[in-house]
Amino acid sequence: MVEVTTVFLTGFPGFLGSALLGRLLDRYDDEVELACLVQSKYRDDAEDRARSIAGDDWDERIALYEGDITEGDLGLDPDEYADLELDTVEVYHLAAVYDVGVSEAVGKRVNVDGTRHVLHFAENCPDLRRFQYVSTCYVSGRYDGLFTESMLEEAGPFHNHYESSKHEAEVLVREAMDEGLPATVYRPAITVGDSETGETQKYDGPYYVLQLLLRQGDYALTPAMLGSSGVEVNVVPRDFVVDAIDELSAMERSEGVTYQLADPAPATASKLLRLFADAADTTPVPVPMTRGLAKGAFHRVPELRERVAVEPATLDYFTHPTRYTCANTVRDLRGTDVECPPIETYAATLVEFMRANPDIDPDAMT
Repeated sequence: MVEVTTVFLTGFPGFLGSALLGRLLDRYDDEVELACLVQSKYRDDAEDRARSIAGDDWDERIALYEGDITEGDLGLDPDEYADLELDTVEVYHLAAVYDVGVSEAVGKRVNVDGTRHVLHFAENCPDLRRFQYVSTCYVSGRYDGLFTESMLEEAGPFHNHYESSKHEAEVLVREAMDEGLPATVYRPAITVGDSETGETQKYDGPYYVLQLLLRQGDYALTPAMLGSSGVEVNVVPRDFVVDAIDELSAMERSEGVTYQLADPAPATASKLLRLFADAADTTPVPVPMTRGLAKGAFHRVPELRERVAVEPATLDYFTHPTRYTCANTVRDLRGTDVECPPIETYAATLVEFMRANPDIDPDAMT
């Protein structure tokens, strides 16, 4: 068995990376270094987050390396890069732009080129045991039907550049796996805050709908498509995603496997709207309009978009035709304490957190 010396993590101090770092500290022995690649602009945030996770002596377990995945050498000093390559036996690649409104250029630079650069680093680690890659269920695009964990090239047309760039990045990972890279792929569904506390670092995705409800009082005007859609909106809480990655990444049998970290019994769009409306103490008033009309209105009238705080691209996911299987996830988590809670059990918790913390920057780092 390879002796673990360094575990390399991208995506800290982001939403998932911060929570996962705490799990990894608990799992690995004290002599294992958790090496986190951090953009220089987030250095202070990273130190604060590391201190909150590991205490004042955080730097005895956590090493922060200033760099950037968009650079071929990860923005590291050549000696640092070489030393990390030599010592690293496991890589967790979480860094990405998680924004459905991202431009094509930024999506390609961060999600595609960034993944290519981290893959190159991992492929040259002589003692690499595993490359743990966080993708997304939405590499499926608008595939019409049931999208399984083994599918990728079957993806339908993409809603946006976020989806297409994550799809292209996962293709790179799959190609590396075919060439012998020991890797595991995790595809979270739409990820929201913690199911126990509601804590999140940003308000996007379903939160735009929640903001729409909370800003309007006893009655809330909503696009009729939100309340009449029978399509599934697959939402999962952060703690499930992180717990699942932590659990599955430690299993030998997970090598070479793709896991869709999704709710096996997701709510429909209309049910999700009802759950949020009930928790927000409001009554939705449907306004007849199609998805295209609603998106066009938000795009063409900035004042409307600002008032209701809805990212137009979010509306696509309330008419999204794809359903996701998670057979690998359910099978390999069976017998553990990790399972996806139904949205009914924590929708109110998400609402309460948002009420208590209304001013989180929607463009916060992910």
